[in-house]
Amino acid sequence: MLRLYGTPPTRALRVIWLLNELGLEYESRPLDLMAGEATQSPFVDLNPAAKVPVLVDGDVVLAESAAIQLYLAEKHPEAGLIPAALEDRGQMYRWMFFLVTEIEQPLWRIARHTFIYPEHKRLPQDVALARKECLAMVAVLERHMDGREFIVGDRPSVADFNAAYTLDWANEEEMLGDAPRLRAYLQSMYARPTAPPTIAEAFAASA
Repeated sequence: MLRLYGTPPTRALRVIWLLNELGLEYESRPLDLMAGEATQSPFVDLNPAAKVPVLVDGDVVLAESAAIQLYLAEKHPEAGLIPAALEDRGQMYRWMFFLVTEIEQPLWRIARHTFIYPEHKRLPQDVALARKECLAMVAVLERHMDGREFIVGDRPSVADFNAAYTLDWANEEEMLGDAPRLRAYLQSMYARPTAPPTIAEAFAASA
């Protein structure tokens, strides 16, 4: 049985979506992050970085949500979530790396400096810089989606299940106001029957 450490609204949502899409059963292992459970044994022995999600598949222990997504998709090639053509796989990797480095990272900086760090460590000026950087990269992806239904090719790939969560996060931070293609794409992805809760729904459920 697969074990997934981490629950919504964290990046575990990316993994949950892949698990749903692949129809895989798994055991959910929630952690109380605010109570510091991620920094304690036995979890920190699985991931010394003390971050979720972590997937345990037999002897395989894997952290980092994008890596877990790719692992699951490669383990189940019958689902076709990784493009067959090398050039399309290259584009899939490109946009996944773009999402986690150019869009997610400024969003994470905003989160740290608005509610994660103690108030005396927060830097309002970094929030403003991160917002400007994120909007510029959202505009790049908005242009890319002109005439496209999916990030790469004519069917969903791992990049789409990564993008949907990342863009939902960006939408929560009101970053998609000038990105009508991305708003439509996000709505289409979350209309899929395998879609997990949105970030807002996950926060509401945990309140």
